[in-house]
Amino acid sequence: MQGVWLAIGVTLFAGMATGIGSIIAFTAQRSNYRFLSVATGFSAGVMLYVSFVEILSKGNRALTERYGDYWGDWVNVAAFFGGILLIGIIDNVIPSERNPHETHSEAEVSPLHDKQKLAPDHHAKLLRMGLFTALAIAIHNFPEGLATFLATLQDPKIGISIAIAIALHNIPEGISVSVPIYYATGDRRKAFFYSVLSGLAEPVGAFVAYGALVLFFGAGQAIPAEVMGVLFGSIAGIMVYISLDELLPTSRAYGKGHDSLLGLVGGMAVMALSLLLMK
Repeated sequence: MQGVWLAIGVTLFAGMATGIGSIIAFTAQRSNYRFLSVATGFSAGVMLYVSFVEILSKGNRALTERYGDYWGDWVNVAAFFGGILLIGIIDNVIPSERNPHETHSEAEVSPLHDKQKLAPDHHAKLLRMGLFTALAIAIHNFPEGLATFLATLQDPKIGISIAIAIALHNIPEGISVSVPIYYATGDRRKAFFYSVLSGLAEPVGAFVAYGALVLFFGAGQAIPAEVMGVLFGSIAGIMVYISLDELLPTSRAYGKGHDSLLGLVGGMAVMALSLLLMK
């Protein structure tokens, strides 16, 4: 049970990072957001490295032990692309104009950073945009919560690495929720509340994952190796999709020059070093 609470706590930590983004939105100027480019690039590097080097290979080992080298590899690849398909379907259900991971031009977002540019009729539109963004982020965060919980439950060092990466990428998501709501209402508390609420989808995903495990395998029972193998393959697919479709475009939108690449390589290097030191 202690491992379950650790996994839930780690997932909660990752989700609550949207609140950090909300605080930054109230204190930082748009020109000071370059560090978010490096941070989200770093997060992508962590996720990509840990997905291909650790998570996918761990799933493959579990599956080949159960099904043999040939079919184990096939099931692992199917699980990987199944995870990509799952998060891709979720991503495409949300219209692009309400999707916080779609990159918008500076002309589109500049009114958010200057109250003087806001006409009175824009306030209602901004409020709707902020609320829909919160909903979109909550939907995206749900499978991330599942992935973080399951990874931590099986291997805490991998789960914590994923949680840190997700927390970094939740910071700009918190900004994308709180800025339009704040400029529409002038209420920092309301903007912060909806930002944090969107991040709570991750611990909700953790509780759903735990409920499903108890339902199918019983409380305190070990999860079969083949099931964890499929779950790890799917988690790797979800992480790769999030990195390439969400984190890197966001990193490039906030940064200049090689900020994204520096963050990406830095994230890979730190993840590689941490895995070596934890062996």
